[in-house]
Amino acid sequence: MPATIELTRGSAVARRKPPIAILVAVSAIGPLALNIFLPSIPGLARYYGVDYGTIQLTFTLYLVGLTVSQLFYGPLSDRFGRRPLLLGGLALFVVASTICALAPPLEILVVARILQAVGGCAGIVLSRAIVRDLYGRDKAASMIGYITMAWVLAPMMAPSLGGLLDVHFGWQASFVVVALAGLLALLAGLRWLHETNFQEGPVGSPLELVLNFGRLLRSPRYLGYALPTAFTSAVFFSFLAGAPYLTIEVMQLSPVTYGLWFILVSIGYFLGNLASGRFSERMGVDRMILIGSLLALAGVAVTTAAGLSGALTPWTLFLPMMFVSLGNGMSIANGLAGSVSVFPAMAGAASGLAGFMQMGLGAASAQLVGQVQETWISALVVINLLWAVLAVAAFLLLIRPGSSRTQS
Repeated sequence: MPATIELTRGSAVARRKPPIAILVAVSAIGPLALNIFLPSIPGLARYYGVDYGTIQLTFTLYLVGLTVSQLFYGPLSDRFGRRPLLLGGLALFVVASTICALAPPLEILVVARILQAVGGCAGIVLSRAIVRDLYGRDKAASMIGYITMAWVLAPMMAPSLGGLLDVHFGWQASFVVVALAGLLALLAGLRWLHETNFQEGPVGSPLELVLNFGRLLRSPRYLGYALPTAFTSAVFFSFLAGAPYLTIEVMQLSPVTYGLWFILVSIGYFLGNLASGRFSERMGVDRMILIGSLLALAGVAVTTAAGLSGALTPWTLFLPMMFVSLGNGMSIANGLAGSVSVFPAMAGAASGLAGFMQMGLGAASAQLVGQVQETWISALVVINLLWAVLAVAAFLLLIRPGSSRTQS
């Protein structure tokens, strides 16, 4: 693809845009490794002769690594560039995945899973920063919408693929597959991914870059994009934690039935991100966030009313959640694009902090729902209503759509 010429502080800088397929691939690596592994957990417990709770650490600590490392990739990429951090993360991912595939002692496997998460996180954070380096805010929202669809497709396909691999080749096979996928992404990055961060002038020490988080957190406009993104993500993570209990334990439906109903949620999120890809540039980031947040609030309100009135069924749980996911697909992609556009010179730090808030609050909410839902059956619907209301309120109070010119 031919180079594009942009002006940065008066000097011409050539920025070659990587194929969108590469950004999609590197952003899907982390979620792929998380979900392809799930069907192998019972077999892994038998292999190592430990209980399910112990082997669950290979899942829980992966999430921790994925969440915390987002804080560091952004500032480091602002200082040292997107390309070396992304390629280094992919290389770490390949090495860690290979160690996992060798069936090491359990302690080493757990450490390797953490390193796998740290490496896979690079694509999640840096793909967004790269997009913002290359495009204006509304166009960036459109591109991020397409990239975020990988977060839907990977979790949808990965468990089925992991189950097939586990049955026919053993639990190590899933690690072999993700190692190969990471290697292909690394080779593609070496060939086609060029540096996109050309900020001139002094960039400060690593400590100063980390302290930039303070500047972001003091910015009402940044929080106006990052907080609604975190709140709407918390709705989805909470649903992941609470819906299986409501469907299987309360409604007495089978796990297979739950999986079939969940397809509606995945379709909704896919369509929401597709809408972001097609309409964000035309409609603008702020309008897409508001529409998506209101749509999610409406869906949550329907489920809450059904839950509190004792009319909760698969139809009143999953069909409204399909519209919630549709709204999330519209608001999250645009919220991320908005958050990395407030201070373009700190796009990496902004992306990492927004991702940390998104996944951190989501994981905390999911844990809360999981702990209280057995004694409080309405926990999921009430907590999700709170998050949906906060998402709309935070956006309206901090951004005030229409009160200022759209930034680019």
